[in-house]
Amino acid sequence: MLLDVTDLRKSFGSLRAADGIELAVAEREAVGIIGPNGAGKSTLFNLITGDIRPDAGEIRLDGGAITALRPYERSRRGIARSYQIPRPFENLTVFENLLAAAVWSRGRREREAIDACAGVLERTRLLGRANALAGSLTLLERKRLEMARALASEPRLLLLDEIAGGLTEAECQDLIETIRAIHASGVTIVWIEHVVHALLAVVGRLVVLNFGRKIAEGDPHAVMGSQEVREIYMGIEA
Repeated sequence: MLLDVTDLRKSFGSLRAADGIELAVAEREAVGIIGPNGAGKSTLFNLITGDIRPDAGEIRLDGGAITALRPYERSRRGIARSYQIPRPFENLTVFENLLAAAVWSRGRREREAIDACAGVLERTRLLGRANALAGSLTLLERKRLEMARALASEPRLLLLDEIAGGLTEAECQDLIETIRAIHASGVTIVWIEHVVHALLAVVGRLVVLNFGRKIAEGDPHAVMGSQEVREIYMGIEA
């Protein structure tokens, strides 16, 4: 397994944000994660990336324990993520945002990162906006830049956190095609999303969290059809 999460636990006071979560993700797999607000989805990502430390449990990447590693160490081992709210360096250009991510996440020299950044801009359809200030971008372009900055680190594992939120249907379909292409290039993806139809267009497995626990996992359409998931996630009486 590329990513292996075992009995992961994290509490904030009396709130159990991660309550014994188990998750295994194979290399080149695309996995979706859904759940109501407060289910622990973003907390799980924060634990995987090292933004917060677990109270218990273990995280392994490609067989090696990374639970005690700092975020930059995990980044250099191949983990990258996007955030729900894009926060680029608004006074830098799109290209400069990518260059900063490529240099600092992988510890490379600037000259070595330039060609790779140009390739990422092309893959994320931002090449024509390379010299635009990040602060001038539309929401869709900011979402693309958030994903591009993560890709600039050349990750093996890409964590996407509600990247389709706030987009129109046409923009969402456009983004789906980009994510499909990224996955087809060999990048393993774990994607948190409330726009379920976007997930179903990409992922091969769906995980459902509620109150920090995994309550369902399996084929996306079978999971979405289960009574428990419909009651908890959709608020529908089975």
